[in-house]
Amino acid sequence: MIFRFAIRAIEWLLVALLAVMVVLVFGNVVLRYAFNSGIVFSEEVSRFVFMWLTLLGALVAMHDGAHLGMNSVIASLPVWGQRICRFVSDVLMLGCCLLLAHGTWKQVVLAMDDRATVSGVPMGIVFSALLICAVGIALMLLQSLWRQVSGAMPAAELVALHAEAVE
Repeated sequence: MIFRFAIRAIEWLLVALLAVMVVLVFGNVVLRYAFNSGIVFSEEVSRFVFMWLTLLGALVAMHDGAHLGMNSVIASLPVWGQRICRFVSDVLMLGCCLLLAHGTWKQVVLAMDDRATVSGVPMGIVFSALLICAVGIALMLLQSLWRQVSGAMPAAELVALHAEAVE
């Protein structure tokens, strides 16, 4: 329930961020060609927004099961093999997310004093997109691991196909 609400809020945030990026880039192009001027911070801010779009989109894709996987190989295994592969995969991804979150936290703390050249945005805010992505995916993986260990994950969920995950 909480994940669904958070993902829905992130999806709306993605829509807003995309709209901001389109307005900045399109507005800058029109101003450059029509009036020989432009929005000074447009390129820098649109680059930051693109970074947030990418990382928040990765979080939503993880929730929807839309990332690339080896579904055809895993589906050919017996159920016990699928369970082992899913568990090992989730543990490895959790380890990567924890490393990313730890390193990004250090970077965010250091970069809060640094400002972007043109817009003046604290770079720690820009880098925190990766922190949010890593922590969010780690929480999803912890929930998945708990469901596997407690026996609450049915065999049908071990191999997530995108068409099934969207429904």
